[in-house]
Amino acid sequence: MVASNLFALVLATSATTSWASPLNKRIAQTIADSTAKWVQACTAAGGADQCNPLSQTAFMTLLAAAGPCDQQNAADQMIDLAKQLNNDADMIKFTQIFVQQPRNSPDSFQIPYCQEAPKNSELNGLFQCQFEGTKDTFVGNLQAGAEGTVPFGLSSLETPKSCPANPQGGITDGSQLSDITDDPGLSNVNSSGGSSNSSSGSNSSDTGSASSSAAASSVVESATATATVSDTSATTSIATESDTSVASPTEVSSCGAPSSDASSGSATVNVAASPSSSSSSDFLLQNGLDAQKLNAQFQTLSQNSSCDEGETACVGTSFALCANGAFQLMDCGEAAGNTCAALPLVNKAGTTVTCVQQDQALQRIADTGATGGLTGSD
Repeated sequence: MVASNLFALVLATSATTSWASPLNKRIAQTIADSTAKWVQACTAAGGADQCNPLSQTAFMTLLAAAGPCDQQNAADQMIDLAKQLNNDADMIKFTQIFVQQPRNSPDSFQIPYCQEAPKNSELNGLFQCQFEGTKDTFVGNLQAGAEGTVPFGLSSLETPKSCPANPQGGITDGSQLSDITDDPGLSNVNSSGGSSNSSSGSNSSDTGSASSSAAASSVVESATATATVSDTSATTSIATESDTSVASPTEVSSCGAPSSDASSGSATVNVAASPSSSSSSDFLLQNGLDAQKLNAQFQTLSQNSSCDEGETACVGTSFALCANGAFQLMDCGEAAGNTCAALPLVNKAGTTVTCVQQDQALQRIADTGATGGLTGSD
């Protein structure tokens, strides 16, 4: 009888455990999709090699480990480039939509808002939506109204989880705002929340409890690079690979692991560069050959391959980052023609691993004078 009752208790406990819904869930997205339309507009406007690196920097800010203002700062850079390209209207529009794209939530809490004004007036009054599956509370279980939980310049948000481009509320988990609308909702800026404040009041600090908890909630997410939070600050920055500023070989490790700046208390992710000849006459070709060599090596990898912490690679068409001794994969968007590849840098010795359009990867390697496609054997 005792045994029978015990067996029944075990069954009841098992059933309860099996059917109970999780208290927290991870809400993520294919972050590369968030800037895809901006890249198309940038390319059409003549942005050339400036488009993809800036796009990569921007979509990285949607990771949970990014700082509360990183997304807005990246959008400011996107607007800057649009202004250089004759104030391209489509680039500006898609930037205004991007800055409102929800960020990943590793534990289903809402993500705190930036508490600083943007540099460019085109972004005034714009802030990120939240995914509709997020909780009513913010990271750290903070209630709306606490520090960092109200968009900059507002005293309240009338419709929770909304943003000017989607004033009715949050958007479907994992979806892209740019697929939902092509209207950034500028006409809703003054009506998307409570009265505007000349100062941010209790929401003025980026290092408050909400933003600190947000940055600390995820140390590593798979992406083209990742931001790591230091013990002394929640602020993160992501290095940009561009034609004018690329991390030198001495700034990074061979595997591209994040380096921490102890003086500022922030973590900076540098683009990995493979040392080769620094001669201006031959480093481009060497970069192309080095990229081909890496791409050939990547073809032998699987998600179960051994790796060193912080190592970046490609596994199939996905970007791979080694975390906790195993490759974590990010979908580059194969359906849209994207792949993962090692590419040559264009203004100094080195390579970078990134998500990129297949034809652009082939062209970038060919431009160095290297033959044989991505791996040198085609």
